[in-house]
Amino acid sequence: MMTADREITSPVDLCLPDGRLDPAAVGWTRRPLHRANLRGWGRAKRWEYWGIVTPTHIVGLVASSLDYAGTHGVYVLERATGRELAEDAVTPLARGVRMPDRSGEGTASARGGGVTVEFVQHAEGTTLTAAAPGVRLEAEAPLVPGHESLGVVVPWSERRFQYTVKDLGRPVHGRLRLGSRDVTFDASDSFAVLDHGRGKWPYSVSWNWAAGCAPGRAVQLGGRWTDGTGATENALFVDGRLHKIGDDLVWEYDRTDWLRPWRITGPRVEAEFRPFHVRVARTNLLVVSNDTHQCFGSFTGRARADDGSWMDLDGLTGWAEEARNRW
Repeated sequence: MMTADREITSPVDLCLPDGRLDPAAVGWTRRPLHRANLRGWGRAKRWEYWGIVTPTHIVGLVASSLDYAGTHGVYVLERATGRELAEDAVTPLARGVRMPDRSGEGTASARGGGVTVEFVQHAEGTTLTAAAPGVRLEAEAPLVPGHESLGVVVPWSERRFQYTVKDLGRPVHGRLRLGSRDVTFDASDSFAVLDHGRGKWPYSVSWNWAAGCAPGRAVQLGGRWTDGTGATENALFVDGRLHKIGDDLVWEYDRTDWLRPWRITGPRVEAEFRPFHVRVARTNLLVVSNDTHQCFGSFTGRARADDGSWMDLDGLTGWAEEARNRW
């Protein structure tokens, strides 16, 4: 059942000296091995997104550079009440944004518009801090020995391509301050997910992304944006070990009722996702726009490991989303 996709096992540059995609970079990895040596201005996109799920709250932190602008923000959902806090900022020409070339190294940060986010990578893990009006986060996502992540290069063409790292099920602990109230969370029942992205994007792109985690198990599923490229960002994780799924998947959901169950299926995936909350994020700056519906919920179903055995997805918590971008 192992995927036929090409696995990369040694460090590689994403781009050739002239800025085109290096063919040797196309494939997938179990740990970050790509250096995102992007060249040229205007179509380069760089971002770090961390999603944190605790028993009481869901937190989303993003720092990004789109070349002509930086966008960063803090999102908090109180699970019991459905109350949301969202603070977003845009900085011209991505001023105040730092993005390292390698995942897992250096510091990614963004500040401006009253919002600050910072992700400091170190040998033991990642320190996550964020501040915005009414909210402050201080957290640590340690690295567990033997823990693997999914790195994939998606090649639309030699000039348009994306390198993504999806790192799921990282234990996380820390403190969330909401107004004058402190909420602490523990690594025994909280987890973090990293979405690291570096690439040169087409103007108009849509994608689906789903991620679900539970102790010892996680599933990463993607769709639409990889169609026709020969690459996928699908994987099952069992006790930190990555099982790469090379098949394109079928996504079924109701755009008129985002809280209805979603189905995500393929030869090695039979998943159902049941949302309990939907977050809607929209921006429209004339030639630049985004429309994202991110649903939080739980998974049921199963996915097949490399040895052919089916692994239970019941009880995984996370999200499934649709995003439409003109950027």
